[in-house]
Amino acid sequence: MNHLTETFIGCPYCGETIGVLVDPSDLDQEYIEDCQVCCQPINFVVSESVNGELLVRVYSDDEAF
Repeated sequence: MNHLTETFIGCPYCGETIGVLVDPSDLDQEYIEDCQVCCQPINFVVSESVNGELLVRVYSDDEAF
């Protein structure tokens, strides 16, 4: 069974800090989830740092990753 990890991110559109649930087994995956505040589509990239920590990077459609 996969365990979801709660991570807090800043929305690249409205700047609000929101909590999202991330599946650590989704490493090296990219997906889109709407902001809970402004409903804009946030692009998520889930990866692992060199020391094994879960990294979640977010960006807007206007930003290049």
